[in-house]
Amino acid sequence: MLSYYKTIDGHITQLEACEPGCWINCIAPTDAEISGLIEDFQIEPDFFRAAMDEEESSHIDTEDYSTLVIIDMPVIETTGSHVTYTTTPLGIIITEKNVITVCTRENPVIDEFTDGVVKGVQTNLKTRFILHLMLRIATKYLQYLKQIDKLSSHVERELRKSMKNSELIQLLDIEKSLVYFSSSLKGSEITIEKISRGRVIKLYEDDQDLLEDVLIEVRQAIEMSSIYLNILSGTMDAFASVISNNLNIVMKVLASITLLISIPTVISSFYGMNVSGLPLPYFWFPLLLAIVSMGAAYLILRKKDMF
Repeated sequence: MLSYYKTIDGHITQLEACEPGCWINCIAPTDAEISGLIEDFQIEPDFFRAAMDEEESSHIDTEDYSTLVIIDMPVIETTGSHVTYTTTPLGIIITEKNVITVCTRENPVIDEFTDGVVKGVQTNLKTRFILHLMLRIATKYLQYLKQIDKLSSHVERELRKSMKNSELIQLLDIEKSLVYFSSSLKGSEITIEKISRGRVIKLYEDDQDLLEDVLIEVRQAIEMSSIYLNILSGTMDAFASVISNNLNIVMKVLASITLLISIPTVISSFYGMNVSGLPLPYFWFPLLLAIVSMGAAYLILRKKDMF
């Protein structure tokens, strides 16, 4: 699907057709739409293949009259009541007069631009528009990292109440999300640093402050994801130790109970033999002996902290 937007009187306005200075938004474009863009703007076909590859990492590539910037952005995937965080690449193709964004799915970052939520966006100022896009992506990372922190705290509280596999699996998913975020942010930081040199994309003096804001937000997100990942790894190790300790306690109690139960079994086995010469061969004696022996064994095990 192709959509065309342009800043008119300070507001993002959707257009019916492409014109110079507009932003072309491609969400899961068809082969026919991609072929049309390649022919109209003389774009390298590999740019679209890279932008629509889910495994593509952040980088910059330049061919003839167009430049490709790949930036990973965060997305939320919901399966029933289960929420996971991951990343997906956003391809930004810079042509002579237009900016083209390519993504395989709908995402909240692009929706904020199309809905006019982001202020001060000028589609005809290509470099500034790209920096605004990167700044919004970095801000979205920070927003999702805060949500992940709250989610992990909630799961940790639930895990303290009852050691269930569902909470442990959810913590593993959160840890995986943080790994995705951390690796994607580090790749984005390298890409933004390349842009800051001004060799691939032309930078203007007014763009320097915005570029610094983008780098600050990205580095803050990297630091936050690293901190949360370290905390979560420590939490997982602590809960693994707690679960192992609880298992040892359960096994110790079960072994003690088995020992107590074996006492009357042994005594009744002796008195159940069809032999003579057993002391006090009356019903009450083996019963009393079993009770006394179990009580003594219980006191000894209790003193040894086996219960």
